[in-house]
Amino acid sequence: MATTTVSLPPPSERPGPISWLRRNLFNNMSNGITTILLLAALAYAIPALFNWAVTEAVTAPDHEACRVAKGACWGFIAEKYRLMAFGTYPFEEQWRPLVASAALVVLVIVSAIPAAWGRALIGAWVVGIPAILVLMGGGWFGLTEVETDRWGGLPLTLILATFGIALSFPLAVLLALGRASDLPAIKALCIGFIELVRGVPLITVLFMASLVIPLFLPEGVNFDKLLRAQIGFILFAAAYVAEVIRGGLAAIPKGQYEAADALGLSYWYKMGFIVLPQALKHVIAPLVNTFIGLFKDTSLVIIIGMFDLLGAVQVASNDPNWRSFYVEGLLAVAVIYFVFCYAMASYARWVERRLDRSNR
Repeated sequence: MATTTVSLPPPSERPGPISWLRRNLFNNMSNGITTILLLAALAYAIPALFNWAVTEAVTAPDHEACRVAKGACWGFIAEKYRLMAFGTYPFEEQWRPLVASAALVVLVIVSAIPAAWGRALIGAWVVGIPAILVLMGGGWFGLTEVETDRWGGLPLTLILATFGIALSFPLAVLLALGRASDLPAIKALCIGFIELVRGVPLITVLFMASLVIPLFLPEGVNFDKLLRAQIGFILFAAAYVAEVIRGGLAAIPKGQYEAADALGLSYWYKMGFIVLPQALKHVIAPLVNTFIGLFKDTSLVIIIGMFDLLGAVQVASNDPNWRSFYVEGLLAVAVIYFVFCYAMASYARWVERRLDRSNR
């Protein structure tokens, strides 16, 4: 029996902006009304926001002019930007945290480029970390010594976040493997640690690291407060990241484990080359989401008397002449946080597309 071919008419809509608007914003009555209302709200809000932020704003560091102005007082940032950026670090030495922060950001960016992975990158980190700490702390090569109590602003945020995320990840992998282990003692220890740390807020962990740990040390022995806060941050991050990785391990089909066992692979070879790569691929999005949350949680170190980027803004706003203009400082900090968090999220999406070979 012959097959009859029916010719279909061409699509009625041609690709273009009108077609896109009709398909995405005005495809039905409710979406059309919602789009119109949102456009009306934007038409009302954007001119008012522009007038406040640009037309009627004050950019000169003049608090008297800011008091009579109707717009934003960007003069607060012009007056206090060094305090916001570097905290109470000595004014004449602030080139050191600037160079250290730039070096740390460059190391992180280069580490995100697969073509740069190799021994040279490892060497750069081995040399870069001591160099950054020497620049910040001084006491070597003729640099004036600066106590960690005076470290603050953006450099402190970057140090806590970078070292906290980087050092917590291998610990989190071990905790996740331990929680999935068949050895009862190891599994119980890992579960106990993860649930204990996840059951308390980060503020409590920082208080424990800052105030309680010194009570258990021998007399005359004391850790630096920044080091104690960094350790507490690492332990807290490891507990949360471990649960994300455990979810990835649970998503791997049992056949992958059985196939590796059938080939006679050792436990560490099986986990390191078969299971973990697949598990981490499944949890890239929640991992980065956790890292973004941890990056923002560094602001809680103000509880133990350390002034990160957000804390430095609060210190700057204590000036009686500028006390009523702290909102502009918070907006500047929000932009900085957004840039770093958006960069992490964008890199995660790029990694997901790069690793999504099975669907291509």
